[in-house]
Amino acid sequence: MGYSAVDVDGLDPPAYRSGALSDVVPTIGAALGVPGDREPGPWVPEPTDKACLFLIDGMGRELLAGHADYAPYLTELLAAPGRGHTLTAGFPSTTSTSLASIGTGLPPGAHGMLGYRLLVPASGRLMNFLRWDQNVDPLEWQPHETMFERMSAAGIAVTHVAAPRFADSGLTRSVFRGARFSGADSVDEQANRAIEALQAADRSFVYLYYRDLDFIGHTSGVGSPRWREELAYVDSLVERLAERLPADATLFVTADHGMVDVPTDRRVDMDQDLELRAGVALLGGEARARHVYATPGAARDVLAIWQERLDGVALVRGRDQAVAEGWFGPPGEVDGAMAARVGDVMVAMRDNWAVIASEREAVDSRQVGMHGSLTSAEQLVPLLEIRKG
Repeated sequence: MGYSAVDVDGLDPPAYRSGALSDVVPTIGAALGVPGDREPGPWVPEPTDKACLFLIDGMGRELLAGHADYAPYLTELLAAPGRGHTLTAGFPSTTSTSLASIGTGLPPGAHGMLGYRLLVPASGRLMNFLRWDQNVDPLEWQPHETMFERMSAAGIAVTHVAAPRFADSGLTRSVFRGARFSGADSVDEQANRAIEALQAADRSFVYLYYRDLDFIGHTSGVGSPRWREELAYVDSLVERLAERLPADATLFVTADHGMVDVPTDRRVDMDQDLELRAGVALLGGEARARHVYATPGAARDVLAIWQERLDGVALVRGRDQAVAEGWFGPPGEVDGAMAARVGDVMVAMRDNWAVIASEREAVDSRQVGMHGSLTSAEQLVPLLEIRKG
């Protein structure tokens, strides 16, 4: 028996190669004069000698547009011709996947960061990409040249500014290698480091990351007063950073995904559902975007059960069909070794539904705001361009 819901979103695949996060840094690189092996993305920024990309975790385009009173500076930029653009995050619309698309300039099916939790092949265990597994070599997991390495080879001074704890993380080593890391705890000091790095060289690129809006969305919800207050702070933060730009620099502002609040009555608990548990060896991904790994020989049955149980509230596909439909990138660009990391069954939730696991994922199952799926609320992100003067 399936659940009942109105399909309010077509759940289209992301706009890879024509307007996705994986197009952002290659396009900025083209503006900086970095040689590339493909055409830039859907917008063409003016040539610049210095660029800062400021990524605000969790600031979806629909959330920004829906809370314009709390973010007047950002929403004005979003509406400005030639300065405000809308991109898709990529699938899953989650931080580790999106940051990898930013750092490598590749879609998920090429860089291999295909979700929040994935099966490490031949290991029988899941890896959380925001925490990493010390037994997994980041350079082997993501072997492609990063955009930071490409920029550095072109003579650009590349700096990655974030909290010190990210300096030597597996994710940093996997997708952001090639940059000089500049760690600072406070937001003000991080902004100072970004401005200093822009000023320190004739040609420079700075990547700056801010996480608190996403954290508050998870814990309090994107409809909460606390989240709206944080958005107002982010708006003022971007404006202050823009005011301090060197005269020959450009600031780009984007996000890694949006978010939806999930009511308690729209949470399907896999740990309490005997049918959904049947034949499942490991449950990967996250509540809005699931990688379901079946026990040997059970993949077809698991697919049929999940399609029936989640009829109307999720798009459920087998691995090969999800790849062929372009969930992880243009099908011809999905590396076979990377595709092997995908769940036997893939689940993209509709509307504001989720598949939680109250026992094995106790903390995550209590989140208010969630993301990961193909809905426009999670997929659409802003790309804002600010040039001094």
